[in-house]
Amino acid sequence: MFASLGRYVARHPWQVIVAWVVLAVAVIATAPALTSTTDEAEFLPDHYESIRAAELQADAFPDRTEIAAIMVFDRDDGAELTADDEATVERITGELADLNLPEFGDFTPSPPSENRLVQTSIISLGQDADPFGEELTDSVRDLREEAEPLLEGTGLNMGVTGSAAQNLDSQEAASNAEAIVGIVTIVLIIGLLLVIFRSPIIALMPIIVVGILSQVATGLIAFANEAFDLQADSSITVILIVVLYGIGTDYILFFLFRYREALRQGLDSKTAVTHAIERAGEAIASAGGAVIVAFMALVLSSLGIFRSIGPALAIAVAVTVLAALTLVPAIVSLLGTKVFWPSKAWKNEPKAARFGAIGDSLGRHPVRFALVSGLVLAALAVLALGFKPTFDLSDTGVPATAESTVALETLEKGLPPGATDPTSVFLHSTDGNAISAADQTAFGDALAGATGVAQVAEPQPSPDETTVIYSVVLADDPTSDAAMANVEGPIRDTAHDAAPEGTEALVGGTTSVFVDLQDAMNRDYSVVFPVAALIIMIILAVLLRSLVAPWYLMASVGLGFGATLGASVLLFQTIQGEDGLIFMLPIYIYLFVVALGTDYNILMVARLREEARNGMEPRDAAAMAVRHAGPTVAAAGLILAGTFASLMLGGNALLVSMGFAISFGIFVAAFVMAMFFTPALTALIGHAAWWPGHGDRRDEPAPPGEGELVRSAD
Repeated sequence: MFASLGRYVARHPWQVIVAWVVLAVAVIATAPALTSTTDEAEFLPDHYESIRAAELQADAFPDRTEIAAIMVFDRDDGAELTADDEATVERITGELADLNLPEFGDFTPSPPSENRLVQTSIISLGQDADPFGEELTDSVRDLREEAEPLLEGTGLNMGVTGSAAQNLDSQEAASNAEAIVGIVTIVLIIGLLLVIFRSPIIALMPIIVVGILSQVATGLIAFANEAFDLQADSSITVILIVVLYGIGTDYILFFLFRYREALRQGLDSKTAVTHAIERAGEAIASAGGAVIVAFMALVLSSLGIFRSIGPALAIAVAVTVLAALTLVPAIVSLLGTKVFWPSKAWKNEPKAARFGAIGDSLGRHPVRFALVSGLVLAALAVLALGFKPTFDLSDTGVPATAESTVALETLEKGLPPGATDPTSVFLHSTDGNAISAADQTAFGDALAGATGVAQVAEPQPSPDETTVIYSVVLADDPTSDAAMANVEGPIRDTAHDAAPEGTEALVGGTTSVFVDLQDAMNRDYSVVFPVAALIIMIILAVLLRSLVAPWYLMASVGLGFGATLGASVLLFQTIQGEDGLIFMLPIYIYLFVVALGTDYNILMVARLREEARNGMEPRDAAAMAVRHAGPTVAAAGLILAGTFASLMLGGNALLVSMGFAISFGIFVAAFVMAMFFTPALTALIGHAAWWPGHGDRRDEPAPPGEGELVRSAD
């Protein structure tokens, strides 16, 4: 199949290129906009308590206004607020209210805190306003700009915090991260490809090709989201940049290395294109298939965020694989050897001294290489047992210097941190009878005594008095681990136990949503990981015609996953002393380290099998595979690890931890698993690694000259 595809692409490059241009124009011209959401509640199933509470609020209190933002005032000299300061706060609040900014409701100044260090003005959400809409964040931006001249000469500072302000700061941080990651990724790819091939054409090819592919992939993802009613997370654009450029460059490298090798063996350009697709095509398609399966396994997640990001990334990878097998070879077929211009180094077979020496040593001492690399992975994997998930999102999407973060710290000087986002507790009649005033009061008193509760407002019954809402101010930041622990434990327990007969209590709000997210994530870990591993093993079994090799290949990938998580625990929890790592990190490590790490294993083992089919014994085949596939794996791994490392420049804790973990995991997958551990194990197991298919033995005699061409590369 790949030989036929290679012949067609080499003979008809213009047809392939025109087909891609038509596809790109059609998709880009007709695709809807790719929208995203930051509302974590949209990603949870309906049976969770936080979602049931939100639905009850919509039914019983359709006109209830939520807090959109909070203006926090304090003196710039840190002193207590005076009566004049209090009057100034009321004046500024009134002038800002008169602006009638869209999506905002009432502006209500509150009294100063008991210690008079802080005063707030509460901005309610307007009727029918979208709490996660663009107009609301635009209003927060306008509010900040309009407040600056009003504060001049007053001796007061003012910052805007609350959910809308945090969403704005998160979006701006994500936009900055997208620009930084994009620039660093492009510079890194161009620089490394210039070093490897010394050709500006090859250095720019992935940038141009992937730039077009990104538009096609984004359009197809938008079509899919619209067709299947999927919600895209706001981080998808940054991740797509890294995935498309990283994986796209990897697959292009897989093809180019084989194309250059074929040219050095004496083949003409078009025959070399055919040969490269035939030899690299199966590895690219299988590697891409494994990645796609790993991503698509996320549709089994109970969380909408992963059910949407999985298909989105799978679409991006599928487009990239198709381009690596058709568009890139078609361009190379047109350019021929000019693709390497101005370098002439492609004509000369490099000595490959380092990889040759590594391969020879591995072939002679596979036990040594397997033990050392395996022990290193195992030692790091043991550290993963110390992983402590944190759901404190206060600094993950928003940098510490953002206005909403600074204003929250100011507010905490005089008010409970939970004042920025009170938790809503509902008492609902299950028999249709009105809830008595005595029951309302007794329930509120019980809530006030729960651990983690700072204040409970007066109960507000619905018009028919069958539902009562209590606004509960938590003692901790609503997104902190402490607040989550209290809501999951004593607050929900107290609410459920204190509900009178004939009623039920539901705890809603942001903190409750995060509690339910934690439960959903724990469930997903036990379902998604095993299913993805099983399907990837099936792909490996089909590719390698073996029931043995998939087991130790997946075992090595599992060790790589554990080693990556362990290294992250060592750096962030042990060395830096952080309380924990963001709860989503294991899923992201799975997404990229497990899925992409399988790529390098597939490439190395496919080359090892190819060498074995040319008559080599297992240890010699392993040595030759490292010699020939080693440079490809090293270059691809270095580029992909570098692109993910650029996430560390994103400016918030989530991207820093994710950037380190994934780049380290890719480095381990390329330079430990694929380079040492996998070929060493394969050499040790020998012919039995390919049982029952004997995939390392040629079924038919080699075509005339093929064996000589392969051996001449040594």
